[in-house]
Amino acid sequence: MSWTTEVDQRLCMASGMCAALAPELYRLDGAHAEPVSKEIDEDDLALDAADSCPALAIVVRDGSDVLGPRP
Repeated sequence: MSWTTEVDQRLCMASGMCAALAPELYRLDGAHAEPVSKEIDEDDLALDAADSCPALAIVVRDGSDVLGPRP
């Protein structure tokens, strides 16, 4: 099963934490980060990136369940 990930462009402040932590999953595109691919394999790095985002702009989902950022 695959997960989905997205970056809320309204919240993203382009700190680069996600791209530095998981460059295979996230990249900086000008003033914002974006996922390399919206659908991803299950990967704890995606959850770590969501957790480390200072703006909490990254969401990782498994179907309708939100997995990250973790509480």
